[in-house]
Amino acid sequence: MIILNGKKIQEEILASVKTEVAFLGFQPVFCDVFVGEDPVSSQYVRMKERMAESVGISFHKASFPASISTEDLIKEIKKINEMQNMCGVIVQLPLPDSLDRRAVLDAIDPELDVDCLGTVSSEKFYSGKPALSFPTALACMTLLDSTGLDLKGLSAGGADKKIVVLGNGELVGKPVSALLHFRGLSSVTVTRDTQNKEELIKQADVIISGMGNGKYITGDMIKNGAVLIDAGTSESTGGIVGDVDLESVRDIAGYVSPVPGGVGPVTVAQLLNNVLQVAKTKNNEQ
Repeated sequence: MIILNGKKIQEEILASVKTEVAFLGFQPVFCDVFVGEDPVSSQYVRMKERMAESVGISFHKASFPASISTEDLIKEIKKINEMQNMCGVIVQLPLPDSLDRRAVLDAIDPELDVDCLGTVSSEKFYSGKPALSFPTALACMTLLDSTGLDLKGLSAGGADKKIVVLGNGELVGKPVSALLHFRGLSSVTVTRDTQNKEELIKQADVIISGMGNGKYITGDMIKNGAVLIDAGTSESTGGIVGDVDLESVRDIAGYVSPVPGGVGPVTVAQLLNNVLQVAKTKNNEQ
């Protein structure tokens, strides 16, 4: 089994982003809107700040109390949209239950929506002509590409490899399936309600999982040499675990992206690469 090193891939992407940022005519700004005081979310924000500044992107943390109203938060986001050199705005999730999540996300200027969670950005993505793509889905595809495997015509009988996507969530399952489709690859989406899910998983050459079901995928569920891209996270005693039981699949899987250290680091790098893409568009318009 080969472990896919997300940290190494992250470093490669960030090095490229840093080089391109240095050639821009201005310093791009990236904003993370943070509502409340959740300690786990706060750690994620600090990590993004460190990464952004390491590649020459100015980081702006916009903090608001959990008591803020949806209307007032939307007003603040619209101000952020207009900040000079702003090239990316995200809202740190989850939001307090008192806020209208959809209305808040849709307040982000679609051209600055580097998480692709706004309605306009999402619709553009699924239309097949996206300016930006979902960072976690991009990370999954980047890790899959890092195996160097040709997904077309390599299965028995010359058919495309069988790809199964576990889960149909808005951050992983749905956009990953779309990215595969854009490449001319077919995939099967498996959810908890799928009738023959064990059979489909067993037949899969590639499994991309974003269920958030800790250590769900075990060695007896997969075929020899299967590629496992694990985008699921669950809290467990002693930390975070993925959907794949690494020890169980060690002697059976061909490639595995670990949790932590796999999809997560690459997602942050792809997020900052989205900020760069916005900055390059602005640079060309100036």
